[in-house]
Amino acid sequence: MSDASHIHPTVRRMTAILDMIALTCRILTGIALVVLTVIFGWLVFGRYVLNATPTWVEQVALLLVMLIAFLGAAVGVHEHTHLSVSIVRSAVPSRIRTVFVVVTDLVMGAFGALMMWYGAQLTIFKWGSLIPLIQLPEGLRSLPLTVGGGLILLFSIGHLIRLFLGADDRRDSIE
Repeated sequence: MSDASHIHPTVRRMTAILDMIALTCRILTGIALVVLTVIFGWLVFGRYVLNATPTWVEQVALLLVMLIAFLGAAVGVHEHTHLSVSIVRSAVPSRIRTVFVVVTDLVMGAFGALMMWYGAQLTIFKWGSLIPLIQLPEGLRSLPLTVGGGLILLFSIGHLIRLFLGADDRRDSIE
């Protein structure tokens, strides 16, 4: 972050909270990745050693992949590691670059809001039916979409707040 002495304490608190949310998401996705690896190991062991394939593994794996993908995408937005093409933004003067950064954050926030809204509708719609073989609500498949969209929206708003208050620390945003 830039010189911390001029940053308002509320912005520092907001940044700390957003950082904690991102850390929690990283921990959850890390745990999900380990569980995914372990259950696929069990699948291979069951199939080739026990000659009894555990059929529930594929359904649980799909849930874990959704969790990893959407929480990971939200963390990418927070930490500026998401896929972006910054060559045009880097080639223009600082004032225009700032406009590009604002537009990017607004588009990302709108995309996150749409993910959250439609993901929530899908989650509610599918909650009444069960996932075959594991008997959990089908809505769990789209819940990471909803949460990830909400986090993308939240992180984008956080970027805009820091930008407008002069506390933006992104390397290619304003130099």
